[in-house]
Amino acid sequence: MEVNLPEWLNLAIRWLHITAGIAWIGSSFYFMFTDASLRPNKALDKKAHGETWQVHGGGFYHIVKYLVAPDRMPDELHWFKFEAYFTWISGFSLLAVIYYLGADAFLIDPDVMDLTAPQAIFVSIIMLAGGWILYDFICKSPLGENTGLLALLVFLLTVGAAWAFSEVFSGRAAYLHAGALIGSIMVGNVFFVIIPNQKKVVAALTAGETPDPKLGKQAKQRSTHNNYLTLPVLLMMVSNHYPMTYGHKYSWAIFAVILVVGGLIRHYYNCKNAGNIGRFHNLLYPTAAALMIALMVGVSYKPQSGGANASNGEAVSPKVAFGIVRERCSGCHSSLPTDEDWDTAPAGVMFDSFDQVVQLSTKIQQQAVASNNMPLGNKTGMTKEERELLGQWIAQGAKALEQ
Repeated sequence: MEVNLPEWLNLAIRWLHITAGIAWIGSSFYFMFTDASLRPNKALDKKAHGETWQVHGGGFYHIVKYLVAPDRMPDELHWFKFEAYFTWISGFSLLAVIYYLGADAFLIDPDVMDLTAPQAIFVSIIMLAGGWILYDFICKSPLGENTGLLALLVFLLTVGAAWAFSEVFSGRAAYLHAGALIGSIMVGNVFFVIIPNQKKVVAALTAGETPDPKLGKQAKQRSTHNNYLTLPVLLMMVSNHYPMTYGHKYSWAIFAVILVVGGLIRHYYNCKNAGNIGRFHNLLYPTAAALMIALMVGVSYKPQSGGANASNGEAVSPKVAFGIVRERCSGCHSSLPTDEDWDTAPAGVMFDSFDQVVQLSTKIQQQAVASNNMPLGNKTGMTKEERELLGQWIAQGAKALEQ
């Protein structure tokens, strides 16, 4: 019996990451909705901020929020923190298993920056930690008192980080790291601010003291940031399937648009849940859709004057195209891979025959022509000229070998 332990480990950690992430984001969405749906009621306790009635599963729920704390500590208090912690632990574990252990294939691209595996891993950890430290510093500075300015600075920080990652790592790893940074910021908010502040409130209440209102305000600010960052971070986590994003020359700009679109959608729902929908708010969703369409058109547009996507010019021989694929891609994508990192062809994609190359020419276009995603880390040294030749052969119809 032969057990592929790394693959099973990958599966188990990924499953945990998805499960914990769903639980965390689900609770974030729920509490933001609950908070937005609160309504004042003079009959409530004087310390109560508002109430909301909800119906689910055949029953009714009456929820009352206290901005600081009630007069006495309840007998049972439910905390929401482990979802966030396990999301980050499993996510970082995946980063280590895939990108650190497989640094040469997934993390490093010599054409971007020629690093050794230990160097790349060190840079990764330092940049992720540094991103959180800078974010936390901005929030705690006087700049953090201005909501609009703080939102702009957080946006610039995350986009700047996406650009920095793209200047160091492979395109795929850069996008994953941009998502990992956002996720780390979100978990840092829970671990370093939200939960500690809530514990201080509980401790003050237990001691018969009046909790500091600033503690709740700080926790609310960080919780709101987390809520607006959820949609972009979700897309970053699955971005490895879409090389037209991370494989683009201006991948950081695409990331910026994704960040804005996710924020607009989240803001629409937050306003809707609060009953604050006017003409301006109704434009949020159409604006997000228009930005996505503009992004799709902008990324897909290619000049027709020549190069990788030209359909004119001198015809590229099928033998030349097949030779490039065999030399640069078949080390991994074969029934008998020669690359030491693969026992079987990744995703079952094989280029042992020319017919297989023709059938998968669209994927070759996406992965090796429109982007530099393949070969992984460009381990086989595919040149720009070879990518252009493949692109031109595909644009000319991916003609088969003559019999």
